[in-house]
Amino acid sequence: MHAENIPSLTVRKAADLLASREASSTELTNAVLNRISRVEETIRAFVTVTKDMAIKQADQADARIATGNAHQLTGIPMQLKDNMCTRGISTTCSSLMLKTYLPTYDATVTKRLFDEGAVLIGKGNLDEFAMGSSTENSAFFPTHNPWDGERVPGGSSGGPAAAVAAGECIYALGSDTGGSIRQPASFCGIVGLKPTYGVVSRYGLVAFASSLDQIGPLTKDVTDAAIVLNTIAGHDPHDSTSIPFDVPDYTAALGKEIKGLKIGIPKEYFVEGVQPEVRDAVNVAISVFENLGASVSETSLPTSSHAMAVYYIIAPSEASANLARYDGVKYGYSAADTGRMWDALDKTRQDGFGPEVKRRIMLGTYALSTGYYDAYYLKAQKVRTLIRREFDQAFDKFDAIVTPTTPTVGFKLGEKTSDPVQMYLNDIFTQPANIAGIPAISVPCGIADGLPIGLQIMTNHMAEDTLLQLAYAYEQATEWHLEHPQI
Repeated sequence: MHAENIPSLTVRKAADLLASREASSTELTNAVLNRISRVEETIRAFVTVTKDMAIKQADQADARIATGNAHQLTGIPMQLKDNMCTRGISTTCSSLMLKTYLPTYDATVTKRLFDEGAVLIGKGNLDEFAMGSSTENSAFFPTHNPWDGERVPGGSSGGPAAAVAAGECIYALGSDTGGSIRQPASFCGIVGLKPTYGVVSRYGLVAFASSLDQIGPLTKDVTDAAIVLNTIAGHDPHDSTSIPFDVPDYTAALGKEIKGLKIGIPKEYFVEGVQPEVRDAVNVAISVFENLGASVSETSLPTSSHAMAVYYIIAPSEASANLARYDGVKYGYSAADTGRMWDALDKTRQDGFGPEVKRRIMLGTYALSTGYYDAYYLKAQKVRTLIRREFDQAFDKFDAIVTPTTPTVGFKLGEKTSDPVQMYLNDIFTQPANIAGIPAISVPCGIADGLPIGLQIMTNHMAEDTLLQLAYAYEQATEWHLEHPQI
């Protein structure tokens, strides 16, 4: 097993190699570690590389495979975004506030992967507390796009997306609050899936905006996304927002004909500001669906154009409440060199949080404050209900909605850091799915200026099977998923 082969190696292919004994998990893990040692200095996708743990888990996986008790993820190296708890392994959220934090428990998704014999290769870099669209807000270092080292990989799951695209792991888990799986997947030319809110447990995911956060896979193709979702989906009594349901085999939807399925194309997602090459690539992708027998027609989602305004009231408000726990007393960074308790609390938060986190805490605190709650937060919740109803009505007519994932391809590092509004606009097409709580996926659909373009598919609540069916049909009819960056 050579490190050069890792960028094109999928979960399914890796599982076949391990099952046929053509390679061992130890060999595969060492190949991935060698790949990391070669390219990580350029990409900077990892906050922590768990080399010793990975080798130990690989040995255990080989023993499990030898007994014939292997799962499709057994022995396969993966990365977790560094806002998912890993017992005894630092979980920093790429923040100085949690730089030395060692969780005493595993997140539910972590445990479910470990139960299947997965190999943790390390923790992925992110925008601090998942607040950002470029992974430039990490307190430690920015991550670079594998397709062009001067470009951002997207965010906030930029580390996981870049690691998968660069071959530094076989798959990864990210979190998506307003597009933080799909947007970096688009920028890095891979597949990113945000499940229905409540399908995957949030227990052990460090909270940003609790009514929006959702964990999902970042993979090299749609098949891998379905395989990973099979393991991480399902009810969890530790998470009060987790949906009780019988987890289907999501891979069963792959390969089914899409003839007769109805796809809506909302005109509000093809407006001025969308890069022409992105618009053209998505229009070509839409014609692929038509050629495969799907029925395509234009529709309108006028209220979803307010999703960004709604998001930037609700998400900061929930962040303001969730991040109040970082007071320098319970855990995390503490500014102890002050005389009074309130001074210590103030200095802890001044030094521990970065500029973007502080900005969102202040936005949220303002929206929740006396005299402004009704004008902002309550009104945002009412518009959120309208957006949900609008999607419900759309799915009465259509099986899926197709849009660009992002308005542009990956932008240059530093290009938008001084203009928060321009940075926020990168998620304008992905935020509505979080507001409505519906599943959405980004798949590669083209290349412009040497950089990948993403196609977004959205379906109704709990309709991940249709989502994967459509994404797989498109993927198999094209070859964009076979393109890899040359590093």
